[in-house]
Amino acid sequence: MAGSVWAALGLSLACILALSLISPAWFQSHTFSFGVLTYCSWPRGDSWNQSCGTFRSLEDIPDFAWKVSAAILLGGWLLLAFNAVLLLSWALAPKGLCPRRGSGPMPGVQAAAATTTIVGLLVFPVSLASPFAKEACGASSVYRSGQCQLGWGYVTAILNAVLASLLPTIGWPRRTKVQGRTIVFSGDTEKIILMPEMSK
Repeated sequence: MAGSVWAALGLSLACILALSLISPAWFQSHTFSFGVLTYCSWPRGDSWNQSCGTFRSLEDIPDFAWKVSAAILLGGWLLLAFNAVLLLSWALAPKGLCPRRGSGPMPGVQAAAATTTIVGLLVFPVSLASPFAKEACGASSVYRSGQCQLGWGYVTAILNAVLASLLPTIGWPRRTKVQGRTIVFSGDTEKIILMPEMSK
């Protein structure tokens, strides 16, 4: 049961970050919005009539800091997706096949994904000094968005990174067997709970 919850959390974090990465709503002005991989423009007062574009490769991205951020964020997403697949396979594996200790099969992968994503999120606002962002946002500069406002895509990516960094710290109860009894160590209360062994 707990493995399924962890797998669902890991999978949802990977999906939410993917949605954030393809979202053009990281920074928005009255007629333009852009994200890491996409951008949209529309006539003033008619936001329903949008025309959107995609940066198909790193070469198409207009600024070096933007390219670095995109590469780091995509690396963080790949680590999250890899961790989600590991968690899913770990949760669905037969009970005796994988040991059920620690906070998942590889908590380091989750922590590395969270750290990588946070670094990418910190680097992305440097791209506000690019000519592309200045055209969209007016007098923007490094960590200053000019006339643009923070969009839901960037906020969602930040919340995703925070949740991804908290997931490995939650941990699972540690278990061990002593003289035919299962002992559950709870990290929250530091108490030992003796449980009779269930017949298999």
